[in-house]
Amino acid sequence: MKSETEVRAIVEELKVLYPDGLCSLPYPKPYELLFAVRLAAQCTDERVNMVTPALFARFPTLESLAEADVSEVETYIHSTGFFRAKARDIVAAARMMLERYDGRVPDTMEELLKLPGVGRKTANLILGDVYQKPGVVVADTHCIRITGRLGLTDGTKDPVKVEQQLRQVLPPEESNNFCHRMVLHGRAVCMARKPDCQNCTLRPWCSHFTSQPQA
Repeated sequence: MKSETEVRAIVEELKVLYPDGLCSLPYPKPYELLFAVRLAAQCTDERVNMVTPALFARFPTLESLAEADVSEVETYIHSTGFFRAKARDIVAAARMMLERYDGRVPDTMEELLKLPGVGRKTANLILGDVYQKPGVVVADTHCIRITGRLGLTDGTKDPVKVEQQLRQVLPPEESNNFCHRMVLHGRAVCMARKPDCQNCTLRPWCSHFTSQPQA
């Protein structure tokens, strides 16, 4: 595992590489982020961003989504895959937020997990992006892969274990944006099949790179 100095160096270098550290799913309204993340399951953010404008134009309020015919929602999100379950969850979650939470997206992990289709990854993203809560870790596939390679985790693929391990080492005020930067770095440099180690400025602190035989 990394020292506090090494962790801080990785965090700071990522801030240089990706200054904004923003979520790649735009959301004018908090509940739109919640539903966009649901649509992103087994689907790319790029595809989701192509689908959501028409969906939210047709259903511009939480009330309209709560009253929507699930089959009509399906037609808008068909290309994201698993569209039947996703449409059902979106309509049910919209209803629950109106009935139980006065139309607001809940602001605690416990309450968020009660919403249909919401798991820890989605809940953490909401807590970090919408409510700016410190110590949030969104353990998506990029984050799991890269933090394992870097040596920030023990290499486990279990999202809950990755979340727990990163909470122990990351500065709480940096953790949410750190995870967004992991996504950006995973797309640009540290790809799943063939990481571009030679062009990665995280090399000095990367366990994967330093363990490789050097020419």
